[in-house]
Amino acid sequence: MPQRRTPSGQGPARRQPVARSRNATRNTGPIRMPSRRTSGSGSESGAAAKRESGAAAKRTGAPRPRALTGRATVLIAVFVALALAYTYPLRVYLEQDAQIAEMERAKAAQQAKITETASELAKWNDDEYLRIQARDTWFYVRPGETPLLVYYDESGAARDAEKQTPAAAPDRWYDTLWSSVQAANAEPPN
Repeated sequence: MPQRRTPSGQGPARRQPVARSRNATRNTGPIRMPSRRTSGSGSESGAAAKRESGAAAKRTGAPRPRALTGRATVLIAVFVALALAYTYPLRVYLEQDAQIAEMERAKAAQQAKITETASELAKWNDDEYLRIQARDTWFYVRPGETPLLVYYDESGAARDAEKQTPAAAPDRWYDTLWSSVQAANAEPPN
């Protein structure tokens, strides 16, 4: 890492790295620069005079690195652009996948219907099944049979129910017993 230079043109003094523990604090007090004698005049002699006087050099803080550097910003922008670019094709893919699944379900249902229709068609090739269907549908009867058709008529059933007289009340049990005794007496002896 390149060293920063002070405005006077002198580089900072190099120090040996010191092993520190985590809890150690850092001393940020004034740093004294060693005096150097140079031969010259002008601004250099003024700076040298300040150094010789023993005045502490003011420590300048290094600028804190920004949270987002230029590279990080560009990288994030590229990722956002890629995400936006892949969103539409991914949505189309998922829609097509759902359509394919729906078509496969419809195909399986249609295949089951075809199988059921084929088995129904196979039944119609049987003569006995044809006779049963003719009896149920067209009231077909074989020679020698008597057809009996029962029609259910709700209005006629209601009319007939109104015309019927109510049944007589049943006799009491002792009347029934007495009438059977009388019938027994009425029979001629053999």
